[in-house]
Amino acid sequence: MDDPEEMQQPDEQRLGPVVRRRDQIKPGTTDQRLLESEGDSEWVHTDPWRVMRIQSEFVEGFGALAELGPAVSVFGSARTPVESPEYEAGVEIGRALVDAGFAVITGGGPGAMEAANKGAREAKGVSVGLGIELPFEQGLNQHVDIGLNFRYFFVRKMMFVKYAQGFVVLPGGLGTLDELFEALTLVQTQKVTRFPIVLFGTEYWGGLVDWLKNTVVAQGKAADKDLLLFHVTDDVSEAVALVTKVTGQPVAAPYEGFEA
Repeated sequence: MDDPEEMQQPDEQRLGPVVRRRDQIKPGTTDQRLLESEGDSEWVHTDPWRVMRIQSEFVEGFGALAELGPAVSVFGSARTPVESPEYEAGVEIGRALVDAGFAVITGGGPGAMEAANKGAREAKGVSVGLGIELPFEQGLNQHVDIGLNFRYFFVRKMMFVKYAQGFVVLPGGLGTLDELFEALTLVQTQKVTRFPIVLFGTEYWGGLVDWLKNTVVAQGKAADKDLLLFHVTDDVSEAVALVTKVTGQPVAAPYEGFEA
């Protein structure tokens, strides 16, 4: 066998799918680094190791929710007061979704999320909470039957979409808007199909919808038909009927405040 000290530096190094050349070539091999027992523990914080954690979160999520059955994701503010009309609407929506044959998925936190989980639990349906690791720990609310806590937002967001047949969006803040616009983008680009999106609360969402029409669409940043990707209502029965549609067709008249 050749003496390692006498071997010349290769011109090209292949590490799995990665090719390194010139001064980017690393000494040793992947197996060699794997079998080394010396060194610090910083490797557990490297990006390749994070891939394993990300993979494990997908596996856990898929395993826990694979047999969930038809479900709807309900979003809304964690700051919604328990005594508010919005909270009561969340309870009614959760209850009505279960009565329509659907499980309820939320972010598992307090406020509007808790309300929807509570309604689902009271109706003796399946109540799911998908939590997220945050600096200010919230924990899963007491009405969650199946709960998962995620490190990574994008894994959690995948679960919201993959295991839901539609979204009901109650008044909420930046997190709620994030979920809403991701869903709209997925439907607009046809990454997902048969995915109705219902905004509950015309007074709360009216200004946003008007801005989309009068600014975004008016300036050519979106098309008129994109306003048909969602519906706005104040009626629980209508919200549930719309979000449980299985035709995959755009709903009509997204908001009474304008003509699409």
